Amino acid sequence: MSTSILHIKPEELDSVDKRRKHRVSIIGCGRNGILHACLFAEAGFNIICVDADRALINRLTRGKSPFLKDKVEPLLKKHVRNGCVKATNDVKAAVAQSDVILITTQAKIDRKKKVNYLDIEKVCKQVGSSLRRGSLVIVMSVVGPATAERLIRQTLENTSGFKVGVHFGMAYSPVRILDQQNLEKLADCKRIVAATDKDSLNAASIILGTIAKKDVVKTNDVKTAEAATLFESVQHYTNVALANEFACFCEKAGIDYHEAKELAEKSADGTLVSPTLTCRNIREEPYLLLDEAENLNMKLRIPAVAREINEEILKHAVSLIRESLRGCGKTLRRAKISLLGISQTPNMKDSPKVSAQKLAKILETKGAKVSLYDPYLSGKDFGDLGHRLKKKFTEATEGVDCIVILTGHNRFKRLNLKKLKIMTRMPAAIVDLEGVVDPEKVEREGFIYRGLGRGVWTK
Repeated sequence: MSTSILHIKPEELDSVDKRRKHRVSIIGCGRNGILHACLFAEAGFNIICVDADRALINRLTRGKSPFLKDKVEPLLKKHVRNGCVKATNDVKAAVAQSDVILITTQAKIDRKKKVNYLDIEKVCKQVGSSLRRGSLVIVMSVVGPATAERLIRQTLENTSGFKVGVHFGMAYSPVRILDQQNLEKLADCKRIVAATDKDSLNAASIILGTIAKKDVVKTNDVKTAEAATLFESVQHYTNVALANEFACFCEKAGIDYHEAKELAEKSADGTLVSPTLTCRNIREEPYLLLDEAENLNMKLRIPAVAREINEEILKHAVSLIRESLRGCGKTLRRAKISLLGISQTPNMKDSPKVSAQKLAKILETKGAKVSLYDPYLSGKDFGDLGHRLKKKFTEATEGVDCIVILTGHNRFKRLNLKKLKIMTRMPAAIVDLEGVVDPEKVEREGFIYRGLGRGVWTK
């Protein structure tokens, strides 16, 4: 190989001035892509953000972020102004002038729950057609075992006419897609870097080390790195399913899951996860593993059952709402329901929860009149349901029959129940899906209470 980024030494990237000599293209401007753009720009690299979405690119060129606006936008605007961050739809042009190319494009899951790698393959063809000798491709997409070598590497090599380890470098360093992923968590996450050749492995580890707070874990076994990432995701997904099962049990058994969880954590080494309506952060990754198992003519029973449980929990939330209204002597049909908390991340402006959008649509199909409120979001952030989003808390709760808490913003932990009692159409219900209000206080003020996993209601 010729002298290139592949032969970089740590001391050649130990300052902002030295890093400024190198350009990094980030293909795919979803959450991970934009967060990595900010981290690398802060570290001193020149960044090109690349995405097929023209509207998104137009926003990025103005320093606008579709999520975590309070945290991400100031950094984007700073680096757009100083020329360190640029954005384009042109993959080939970006790749042609870059030393490092990060691919963050994710696999898609179709309606039949089958894995579709077409977007990743398309990106690899575009990257390969303009790849320079001596450049380094780092794949951050979470994929099934053997996909990096079988699909991504072959596509890059066939399109470029180059060979990994001879003409260019390729490393695999998957980053899980987390709903509440932010700059701090991303910088602090454990990173696996895998590559089949020494130069690619060392270069990728050094480059990623400039943004990572923890040591990078290196391996030559790409297939095992793919599996390790999926196993971790599916284990968490399964733990959430178990928590959701525990939550449903607690509701029937008259137990508060949150209290049981706290007690267990005080008396044992392990921790219990919280029940939740959404596993969007890992919603697709179990399918990647299940799909690969199917290709091997085997069935993974526990992940399959976990998937069913987690997909059913939204229906359970609807049942809690219906039951709470029944306790008020009301029906779901024609009930006025306010969903409080739409942002993915508590106490900041972030992308809307997919579960909030799904829940709103389900309730409306059952005849309820739904309004939405989040102190951090506006109607334009919420797509086709934006007209349901109210600007003020009072507007969202006035005359409603049921309040549903979906995100645990601090403001909702301090609800003035006496004022709320006057504003709502009593008898009214409060359904707490985040475990942020005190059931006893809610009932004391005359509300009907229901909560995910909190089987301590008395009426």
